[in-house]
Amino acid sequence: MAQILIVEDEAGISSFVTKGLKAAGHQPTAVGTGREALAHAHTDGYDLVILDIGLPDMDGFDVLQRIRGQGSTVPVIILTARSSVDDTVAGLEGGADDYMAKPFRFEELLARVRLRLRSEPGAVETTVLTYGDLSLDLRSRRVSAGETEVDLSAREFALLETFMTHPGQVLSREQLLSRVWGYDFDPGSNVVDVYVRYLRKKIGAAHLETVRGMGYRLVALTR
Repeated sequence: MAQILIVEDEAGISSFVTKGLKAAGHQPTAVGTGREALAHAHTDGYDLVILDIGLPDMDGFDVLQRIRGQGSTVPVIILTARSSVDDTVAGLEGGADDYMAKPFRFEELLARVRLRLRSEPGAVETTVLTYGDLSLDLRSRRVSAGETEVDLSAREFALLETFMTHPGQVLSREQLLSRVWGYDFDPGSNVVDVYVRYLRKKIGAAHLETVRGMGYRLVALTR
């Protein structure tokens, strides 16, 4: 379980990322200004920082520079609407470990968080998720149901990974939509139901249970 500092002044995005990281088993702390970020980064032992650039009181690049100036080597992922090549280069040369443009999909952000946390000394890397007869290899992107290897699209893979990181838990359409398609995706879309049908055809319908009025749940099967 990692301690993660989120520096983001947009309440909707901050809440979205916070909830997603909590669901993934981490302990996030959210602040909305650069001064708060520096105070937390200086006094608390965070494992990773997610940093917006457009903060209300100071530029996020200045926050990054001061964090590095304190001698901190904590991984920093910049998350911002400023996605020009110059901004990306400035962020990476300024000491950031990664740079993500808004809008974004939470699963992609989570994958980058995992990558940065695994690169920390003493971190234990988990690359294969298993549940019942399902196996999902995060590194090779291979999926198998029993003895059968299954070919999934990138979005199908992200959806199955979400289910397998919440085994046996009922996930609402809204949760799946935000984690796999992104916080800015149309909430009225039926894309979740469509992709659940795709997954059922490939891994077996019995693996995904519909919980009426609530969402879907991954079921552990043995063969």
